[in-house]
Amino acid sequence: MIYIVPTKKGFGVEIWGTYDDFSNLYEVIGKFWNYEGGLQIKDGENRDKLISGFSYEIRKAKEGSRLKRKSSHLSYEEQEYFGTQISWVHFLFSLTAIKYNMRFCETNKFDIAMILQIEFWLEKAMNKYDEMGAKNLIGFIDDGLYAANSYIYQFMRSINMQFFILGGGKRAFRKLPDLLKQGIFFTNEYKEYEAFLKNEAKRLDCDINELDLNDDDVIYDVEW
Repeated sequence: MIYIVPTKKGFGVEIWGTYDDFSNLYEVIGKFWNYEGGLQIKDGENRDKLISGFSYEIRKAKEGSRLKRKSSHLSYEEQEYFGTQISWVHFLFSLTAIKYNMRFCETNKFDIAMILQIEFWLEKAMNKYDEMGAKNLIGFIDDGLYAANSYIYQFMRSINMQFFILGGGKRAFRKLPDLLKQGIFFTNEYKEYEAFLKNEAKRLDCDINELDLNDDDVIYDVEW
């Protein structure tokens, strides 16, 4: 069974499961991006770029290239478990993008059950880390972030950078809902960052999708 726990320093979560658990999750996620059948979704390439990073971490966990345990956190029964660490921001944006793409694809009960399981454990992890901070964050699991954002990948990178700059801990966790306002359609924060991206693309004479974040000074290699 896939399950999720918060990291000690509060930068995000650890998602855990057996090889079969991660294989199933990876297969479900794979149905909703990088469509081999030629399905075209507006701004799909930008959204795919976001989901691909999430999918990559799931694949690496499945391969045993990230975290390992001899048993789960929920049982003393010995069985190899694999895991990986994903920031709150990356997780919320990826989940939003996956669910948006699901609207345009054929789904089954297993797909839906997998996403519901992820949502359940993500909410549980938020409350376990900090119930006070979670009150204002849980709503972003179901709704809030603008899934149809043409530049959702760039927005995620920007907010994730700002979150890591805060240095982790409950103080940063409780500020996260304010940072996520940048990802809510038509807020001042959203409009300001969208205008910034357009100005940068014009200045550099490129498409917004080609813009990359200048985060060389941000330390992502942290104690999670």
